Amino acid sequence: MTRASLDKQPHEVAAMFDDVAAKYDLTNDVLSLGQARLWRKAVARAVAARPGEKVLDLAAGTGTSSMPFTADGAYVVPCDFSVGMLREGKKRHPWLPLTAGDATRLPFADDVFDAVTISFGLRNVQETDTALRELLRVTKPGGRVVICEFSHPTWAPFRTVYTEYLMRALPPVATAVSSNPDAYVYLAESIRAWPDQAALAARLQQAGWSKVAWRNLTGGVVALHRGIKHAA
Repeated sequence: MTRASLDKQPHEVAAMFDDVAAKYDLTNDVLSLGQARLWRKAVARAVAARPGEKVLDLAAGTGTSSMPFTADGAYVVPCDFSVGMLREGKKRHPWLPLTAGDATRLPFADDVFDAVTISFGLRNVQETDTALRELLRVTKPGGRVVICEFSHPTWAPFRTVYTEYLMRALPPVATAVSSNPDAYVYLAESIRAWPDQAALAARLQQAGWSKVAWRNLTGGVVALHRGIKHAA
């Protein structure tokens, strides 16, 4: 079994997700107490893909997160650097143009996509700021980014309960439902170490995104960040 460390070496992270690919979506539904599906719906509303638009879904895994964009009539490119996840996605959605790619060196030309989005994947990228600049590079002027990522609950008593869940309850639940429970120990640690809402917004702005804003989901357990690429 494989788990990554918090220095997020790319080969360790990719191998970890290769290990959990088969049960990844089921495990997420269980560990999030069913909230994962609601979060995906919130992302789809925030992206607001229109027919004919090109959408990059980065860290798409098995392609589950890409399905709402295809339903809206957009041309979506699911991209991930875990070959195991992509292979599992190809079994389930053989028509999707699943693409292998590193968030810090995206295999796309400049100014291609109307919208770019990444859900629960930015936290796993070793060079976060490089990835944010790469997302900007491949987005058309006037295009938009939506980032859905675990964040920091805003109500202190709830934050305490949530931290206890992450460090105490999550590992045994993962042992019951996941093919690689150790990967979910990394998940808990990486969530605790991730910047809060305002800090991530600042990093988006520093990467060149404008009109950056966020809103909390599930009391700040998750945050949706949005930004616009300034039109030339």
